[in-house]
Amino acid sequence: MMVPDGTSSTHTTLARWYKNAPLALDEMPVGLVRTYGGQSIITDSAPAATAFATSYKTSDKYIGVLPGPVTIPGVSEPSSEDQYKPVASILEAANLQGMSVGIVCTSTVQHATPAGFSAHWTDRNNYNEIAEQQVYEDIDVMFGGGSDYLIPESEGGKRTDGEDLTEVLVSRGYSYITTRGELLDLTSSVSKVWGLFASNAMAHDMDRELHPEEPSLAEMTEAAIEILSKNPKGFFLLVEGSQVDWSSHANDPVGVISETLAFDDAVQVSLDFAKTDGKTLVMAFTDHGNGGMTIGNWASNSTYSKMPLSAVIDPLKNATMTGYALMELLRNDVTADNVRSNVSAHYGLDLNDDEVANIMSAYNATSGEWDVDTDYLLGPMMSERSFIGWTTSGHTGEDVTLYAYGPGAPSGLLDNTELPHVAAKAMGVDLELTNKALYVEAETTFACMGLGTGIDSADPQNLELVVTCKGKEVARLTLSTDILEVCGKTCELSGLVVYSEKSGKAYVPQDAIQLLKKLCR
Repeated sequence: MMVPDGTSSTHTTLARWYKNAPLALDEMPVGLVRTYGGQSIITDSAPAATAFATSYKTSDKYIGVLPGPVTIPGVSEPSSEDQYKPVASILEAANLQGMSVGIVCTSTVQHATPAGFSAHWTDRNNYNEIAEQQVYEDIDVMFGGGSDYLIPESEGGKRTDGEDLTEVLVSRGYSYITTRGELLDLTSSVSKVWGLFASNAMAHDMDRELHPEEPSLAEMTEAAIEILSKNPKGFFLLVEGSQVDWSSHANDPVGVISETLAFDDAVQVSLDFAKTDGKTLVMAFTDHGNGGMTIGNWASNSTYSKMPLSAVIDPLKNATMTGYALMELLRNDVTADNVRSNVSAHYGLDLNDDEVANIMSAYNATSGEWDVDTDYLLGPMMSERSFIGWTTSGHTGEDVTLYAYGPGAPSGLLDNTELPHVAAKAMGVDLELTNKALYVEAETTFACMGLGTGIDSADPQNLELVVTCKGKEVARLTLSTDILEVCGKTCELSGLVVYSEKSGKAYVPQDAIQLLKKLCR
C-alpha cells in the first residue's frame, strides 16, 4: 500500500509537466476511491488511515479504533459496548500469519497514516503513546523520522515517561540506524531494523542536499522491500509520501512537486519489484485531497486558452529548495536585504517591498522563531506567479485516483474501507479473524473465568492491567505493550494490550486468555 498524503489529480498533473516525462503512476490508474469519514465528508488523515488499514471508518483524530457517535449517512455506528474498541489493521493481520511487515514514511513514524496501521488510540497527536505501541508491535522494518519520541527528555528527546525505547528495540533483536550511510550498508543478514533518520520529520526531497544524512523515500522503500521479501510467507509494506500534504496546506507548489516526484520514485521501485516478482500487488491512493489546487487561477481567466507551458513551469523551475528550507536559511539574518537575496537565489522570486515586509513580520525576534512557516508565505507568492490556484489551506472531499498493479488488482469506484479487504485477499489473511485473535475485552472475558481485573495507575504514564484470582494477583499485563507477567515469568504475546481511555476498557490478545486459562485449572 502506497499513500501520497493529500494528493489530488492536479498534483500529479503538475508534477508530470514539471518532470516533462511520464510518472510511474501513469501505468497504474484503475479507478477512484471515496474518502469520507465517520464524522465528516472531508476526512482527516487519522480516520482515513484507519479506514484503509482496518476497514472501519472512525471519528476525527482516532487511529485504529472504532468511532463514537457517527454523523455521516451510510456509516455504521458501533453499539455503545464497542465504541472506541481497537480494531486490527491489515499489517497486524499479515504479521499474525507470519509474514514480514514494514512501514516507510517521511514524516515521523508516529504520524497519522503510519499510526493507523500500527497503533490504537483516540488522539493521533499522542506520539508518546503511539511510539510505545509501535515498538511492541513486532514490525520488522520501520523507516522514517521521529526519534525524539523514543528518547526520554533527560536524554534530549520528548518522552515524558523516562523510557528509552531505542534500548527496548535493541533488546528485542532490532538493528537501530540513524543515517543514510547505515541504511545503504545494511547487510543481507538483517531482518529486523528501525531506521529513524530525523528527530522529527524528515526533510523535503528537494532539500535533502541540506540533510545528506537522510535517505530518499525511494531508497528507504528499496531497502524495506529487499529485507521483507526474503520471507517465503510473503510481506506487507506501507509506504507514505507524507509531505505532499504539508506543502498543500501551505499552498506551496514547489513543495508539492518535490514530494509528489519523490513519492513517484518510490512507486517506480515498488513497480519494478512487482514486475519481476510476479506475485506482488501494489496499490497507490491518497487519503484525501488537500488545498483545492488548480492549474489556472483568477489571473488566467481571460488568457487560459493561450497559456504556454512555460508560464506555469518556468517560475517553478527557478526554485532549488522549498520555502520550508528557506526558513532555516533566513533564521539568523531576517533583514530585508537577506530575505530578498536568499528568496531570489533559492526560490527564484524577485520580491516586492510588501512581500519582503510580509516575510519579515512573520519572524519573532524575541523567540528566534517563525510565527508562520515561510512555505506558507512563499507558496502563495510562487502560486501567483505560476498561475496556480488554491481554494483552501485545508483538506478537500473529492473522490481520488486509485492506482494498482499486480495479481488481484482492484478497479472501479471503491470506498476506502474496501482497500484492506483487497489487500487481505491478496495475502490470504482475514481481518475479522485477526480482530477476534488480538482484541478481546478483558474484564468481561476474565470475569467469565472467575478472574478479576483492575488498572494499576501507580505510574500514570505506564498503566498495567492486573488480573486477580480470589483477590490474589496472578498476572500483570503492561498496557500498550505485548508483555504478560505471570508466575514470575515474562511472556511476549501475539499482539498488544490496549487500553481505551474513552471507555475505560482494556483489550488483550486471545493467547493471553489461553495462558491464564491454563493457570486457573
